[in-house]
Amino acid sequence: MKNLPIALQPFHDGSELYVLNQKPALLDSVRVRVRIHSALGSVKEVRVRYSESGEAFPTPPAKLVRREGEWSWFEASFLMHNPKMHYRFMITVESGEVLWLNGLGLWHLNPADINDFRINTFSSAPAWGAGTVMYQIFPDRFARSMQAEKHKAPEWAQPAEWADAVIGSGPGTSEQFFGGDLWGVIEHLDHLKKLGVTMLYLTPIFPGRSNHRYDASSFNQVDPVLGGNKALQALIAEAHKMGFKIIGDLTSNHSGDAHEWFKAAYKNPSAPESDFYYFTEKNSKYDSWFGVASLPKFNWKSAELRKRFIEGKTSVVAKWLKAPYGFDGWRIDVANMTGRIRDEDLYDDVAKTIRQTMVSVNPDTIMLGEYTSDAAYHVQGDGWQGAMTYSNFTKPVWRWFYNTKAKGTPGYMQWDGTYKADGIDLVSSYRQFINGFPWHVRLHNMNPLDTHDIPRFKTFAIKGAQRVAAGMQFTFPGIPVIWAGDEFGLDGWNGENSRTPLPWNNERPNDPSLIETYAELAALRKANPALVTGSMRFLYASAEAVLFVREHKKQTVLVLATRGRDKEIKIAKDAVFGIEAAINIYGGSEIAFGNKKAKFAGEKLSFNVWRLPAAK
Repeated sequence: MKNLPIALQPFHDGSELYVLNQKPALLDSVRVRVRIHSALGSVKEVRVRYSESGEAFPTPPAKLVRREGEWSWFEASFLMHNPKMHYRFMITVESGEVLWLNGLGLWHLNPADINDFRINTFSSAPAWGAGTVMYQIFPDRFARSMQAEKHKAPEWAQPAEWADAVIGSGPGTSEQFFGGDLWGVIEHLDHLKKLGVTMLYLTPIFPGRSNHRYDASSFNQVDPVLGGNKALQALIAEAHKMGFKIIGDLTSNHSGDAHEWFKAAYKNPSAPESDFYYFTEKNSKYDSWFGVASLPKFNWKSAELRKRFIEGKTSVVAKWLKAPYGFDGWRIDVANMTGRIRDEDLYDDVAKTIRQTMVSVNPDTIMLGEYTSDAAYHVQGDGWQGAMTYSNFTKPVWRWFYNTKAKGTPGYMQWDGTYKADGIDLVSSYRQFINGFPWHVRLHNMNPLDTHDIPRFKTFAIKGAQRVAAGMQFTFPGIPVIWAGDEFGLDGWNGENSRTPLPWNNERPNDPSLIETYAELAALRKANPALVTGSMRFLYASAEAVLFVREHKKQTVLVLATRGRDKEIKIAKDAVFGIEAAINIYGGSEIAFGNKKAKFAGEKLSFNVWRLPAAK
């Protein structure tokens, strides 16, 4: 096997250029394509090796369907024998050697099945999902309306002024109360429209005994200090009127210990709610999330719990999707741990039940599961349609831009081993963690730089890196996520400290110029369909630069992101068909051509995007 540069290696992914029927049903014929550059040498035969009921079979030889410069496109097909299948390509060159192409690249020896391409029959995300730009709102810290003055602070709260410093650890972390409410969100929807946001994600709005409300005391009403049910109705109505989708946050793994269900059953084994939790010793002891006593874990073997919470049109899941509210979906907290404890694993069952209930109320809703670790082989679309995960996008980008001179450690975002990583590491890590997702899930994974649970990216990145990293959010496959305050350049040394009240009146240091950056990136993504559903092929990676192409039936888009200066960013001109017609649409840099090469200017901390016509 030749040591080909990545720009000229055979390529396939699950996008519509390579899988012609994007939503196969059981027993449908699936047509898949692979592109092979002449640099590989003369190709004798191409087949697909696919799984069927646990066994592997090869297709008949693929057909050459077209040539595109030095690229040859081959097509083969197989039946969708099972709801979940995996496959790879067998490329036989003239010498008789067989090369294998899977999700991680080209191999000389037959690789393990786990890294095959994935396809399934579960593609059900709403049409609007892949193209959305998400904005995450932590209600207590987003905006405080005039009506908030009427809301008496709850007894657990430690009231704070909007300009006060945020407590990041120790006493008061969960009790510090700034008093943001849902009416305040309504007052700033124009700001979100200017940013180019299309979907709002609200962290929990149910009452609890903390500012984060992941310890719900009820799922049947909106916290009165947020404005109650009336405020949620008004917010959703106004958001929809302005063209936004809006989703809520639900804790399927646990409730708070002040929850009405828990209080009814605690030390009362005869209560109907007794089997909602994992009680022992006459209901005086119980299992909880990570041993946190205030967060008792749900027992999903309980039929009554399922009925009240996740199953059917009268459940909690259904209630807030229906009129008079109308959420457009749910982000499910701690989805990865839901239904799992010791020898019990009801994870898939719970996820599918939630999804079935959502479909019964409104099939045009989205369901995203929090899965902070490696989510790929767990999130396949039959339950969660996408993942809020940090492994495939967030952590590789953090490593690349990490400031080794930053004070402190980034807590939740620490890794095993070194913080230092180059662009080659970024590409390698991204590919490893993204590979196990079928394409339709990959398009609906959340791509945050930071969230309410981790430090602010800016705090631990090299100076000026946020603009480049944000560009990557909006050009990688998946849903770009703006965590409220990113657009103001706010800091935060851990998750709790990053939950900063927004500086609407310059109450704290901020960089409002980033608002325009995010708005421009959102507009760029909206105007270029290749950045939403186009395939993604890496062309170049070095210590300081990453170059990739998003290809779509209507257009091709080139993207270059740099950390430091790289003077040698060159690829073969025929790596991207028609590259000489590229027009810069973001960043202002030009491509130089000569001697069969395309050369890119690798300035420090630059981000550039070029558009060219789709290959014919």
